[in-house]
Amino acid sequence: MRPPLELQVEHECFYFIANYHALTSLDDRKLMEEYTREVATGFLALGLDPEKTTFFRQTDVPEVTELAWILSCVTPMGLLQRCHSYKDKVAQGLLPNHGLFAYPVLQAADILIYKPHVVPVGQDQKQHIEVTQDIQGKFNQTFGEVFVRPEPLIREEVAVIPGIDGQKMSKSYDNTIELFGPEKEIRKRIMSIVTDSTPVEDPKDPDQCNVMALLRLVASPQEVADWEQRYRQSGMGYGEAKKRMFELFIEVLGPARKRYEELTAHPEQVDRVLAEGGRRARAVAVETMRQVRKACGLMTVRDS
Repeated sequence: MRPPLELQVEHECFYFIANYHALTSLDDRKLMEEYTREVATGFLALGLDPEKTTFFRQTDVPEVTELAWILSCVTPMGLLQRCHSYKDKVAQGLLPNHGLFAYPVLQAADILIYKPHVVPVGQDQKQHIEVTQDIQGKFNQTFGEVFVRPEPLIREEVAVIPGIDGQKMSKSYDNTIELFGPEKEIRKRIMSIVTDSTPVEDPKDPDQCNVMALLRLVASPQEVADWEQRYRQSGMGYGEAKKRMFELFIEVLGPARKRYEELTAHPEQVDRVLAEGGRRARAVAVETMRQVRKACGLMTVRDS
């Protein structure tokens, strides 16, 4: 969440909550509504400024699904078959459906419809931006120069966040540390971070430790350097680093957690921000789709 929040300072940003995408694996109406508002509340609590940033629900811009269909008509099957995300989810036992398979096309529509120059992503999402670039090229080659080629913007220090088990942090792996969860549960999760069996009296490798990877996200550069030195010396146990990780977690996120509670008590404020963002985003999307239809020869009453 940090890179998007920092980018809003100097860039015109469009950020949305991907509830269309969530349908590939979530079919509980109540949970869909709950998760959507939780994500929005979290970003606002952490400092997303709706005056600077267009922040909205994906479903407030239905034009994106129209564009996804048009893009699907220039997208080679082989391009989608090579996508790692689909293969990974099927390997995890997720029942494959067309939405999951065609996910990258909708993702390309999400991006291209606002004509961005850069897209902040984690390392694991780089392939999706490359797919989007391929689709953008196919469309422009077929129908003319409508879309801008987006480039991935990856901050290496937060490219992939490890979960408490060492895998990529993800709700689907149940290995997350909830930013706004109960303090007792947060402590329990942090203290259960998986580490190796190196004894206290032996040196440890800070670059291969899940605790250290997470500590780097909340500690100052000087404290990170101090911990790295302690790791390489003898006499330190992983439990010490975990306890400090918990202390810093609460310290750094304290103001945001308080703001989260305030917003949770007034969900109408969150809904108002999303509605206004949706109107702004849709105005841009409507104009893009007018250009797309014209390029494709698709005449509608909307464009007459």
